[in-house]
Amino acid sequence: MEEFTVPFPVLTVDKDFNILYKNHFFEKWSEKWDNKDDIKNIDDIVDQYERNKYVQLKNVKGQYFDVYKAVCNEGYSITFVENKYVNKEGAIDSHVCVGILIVDNYTEVEENTDEARLPHLFAIIERKINEYFNNMGGIVRKFEKDKFLIILNRDKLAILKDENFPISEQIEKIEIGNIPVTISMGIGCNGNTLNEDMEFARGALDLALGRGGNQIVVKESEDVYEYYGGDGREVIKNSRVRARVKAYGFTELILSASDVIVMGHQNPDLDALGSAAGVFSIVNFYGKRCKIVLNSVTNAVKALYDRLTRDPKYDDAFITSEQALKLLKRNTLVVVVDTHRGVLTECPELLNKTGRVVIFDHHRKCADAIENYSLSYHEAYASSTAEMITEMMMYIKGMRATKDEIEGLLAGMMVDTKNFAFKIGIKTFETAAYLKKQGADTVSVRRLFKNTIEDYIARTEIVRSAEIIYNNVAVSVLNTPVDNPRVLIAMAADELLNLRGIETSFVLCKDEDYVCISGRSLGDINVQKLLEKMGGGGHMLGAAAQVKSDSIEEVKRMLLDKIEEYLEVKKN
Repeated sequence: MEEFTVPFPVLTVDKDFNILYKNHFFEKWSEKWDNKDDIKNIDDIVDQYERNKYVQLKNVKGQYFDVYKAVCNEGYSITFVENKYVNKEGAIDSHVCVGILIVDNYTEVEENTDEARLPHLFAIIERKINEYFNNMGGIVRKFEKDKFLIILNRDKLAILKDENFPISEQIEKIEIGNIPVTISMGIGCNGNTLNEDMEFARGALDLALGRGGNQIVVKESEDVYEYYGGDGREVIKNSRVRARVKAYGFTELILSASDVIVMGHQNPDLDALGSAAGVFSIVNFYGKRCKIVLNSVTNAVKALYDRLTRDPKYDDAFITSEQALKLLKRNTLVVVVDTHRGVLTECPELLNKTGRVVIFDHHRKCADAIENYSLSYHEAYASSTAEMITEMMMYIKGMRATKDEIEGLLAGMMVDTKNFAFKIGIKTFETAAYLKKQGADTVSVRRLFKNTIEDYIARTEIVRSAEIIYNNVAVSVLNTPVDNPRVLIAMAADELLNLRGIETSFVLCKDEDYVCISGRSLGDINVQKLLEKMGGGGHMLGAAAQVKSDSIEEVKRMLLDKIEEYLEVKKN
């Protein structure tokens, strides 16, 4: 048989992968193996060799090889090429990382800057980005008017992390134009290929934009994300193009569905139920059957629930998780409102049984977001999901919601903005004005916020017993048994911010097997970033977390450690 001349270990095997021939390099490579005389089949060399694959990464005697299979006359030739980018633990040890950088408020800057100054402004932005990464030995290529591809040596990523990505601050300090320029960046590394690193970077950028922009997200493996920046306000966008496009896409999905099931998050608030009622109204307008999953009617939504169910069209509209699973059909459209995390929905199992999912949410995006969706309208800058639903309704010609549905949407906006005091933009007032024009009565809406005397007493006790730390952070615990502790601690956290000198508040409670935390901020501390480290999420001014624990004191200590850690990083 003619000797192979390729400088790699090569085998020739038959159709059953029995070894017919070993080349010189393989003979030399296997000289020191203990079982070299017993090697008869590919399985004697490679554990779990996958016969249907033409290339696979395998550990052979402590070294990682790309194992290639090619068809030949006798059967197959198997070639072993050492992969030097894999460390001893089997992780890809790539020398480079890939980044995608975007000027995330490009359109707003363009609209609010004098035309004569625009070229100069964008030239400065481009020069700063090029200089910064070129000085680190990286490659920068602009591939759209507001997007840049960056390839950087892996060792430089550690420097960027230590410096907390100063390029973001440098761009924001450019003093040309009427509004500050902000950038977001997604960085991917440790993928099996550069193409996979690029996919990691795209996913990281999507997460950065979903969290409000003005931040950098690094993805170093399938499930590991690191966040930098993002302490500033969300990048507010006033363009209505996205709402119009999403309204059109949502309409098409409704028309192609057999029926629709809507669900919000567990322990719903007025934004969740108000948004669900808004979606119900849209679906009803198109003549499709719609159900709302609601496992429990909390005190926070009871008043709105009672109003909605007075309407005959809401007869049998509310169903439980068990009923939803029984009603699910192949063409059922599942709509998730006021959350993008499957684990927090009223019926997570529903998402695993359908490929037709629509998401409407305004919270900053988390790594465990629902992935398999047909349409996602996720805007971290929006005040509430109710605002987003209302905005879409404005583009549905001829549609009119009922008075209770309209007031439910307005109530959702009011509860998430604390009566239009926080996280508001131009569109917030425009959508509120639209609801008012449609017949919303603010006095009637106000009645939806009424609480029981027992809840009020428990809330005042939380405020009275609050502990003040670091001069302006209030931490308190709910010790009084109430029907809906999670709703009450959110209200108490809001109440604490009304006290002079308090900039941030955290309230804890025990609810079944979990200790729940509600955090609120006036902007000094990003409560979303802080509570995210405890498995929670939300946005920078309001967030929550739930920790599985029997001890509220233990979770409180964990929270105090996270606050101290956050303030230490911020100080440095």
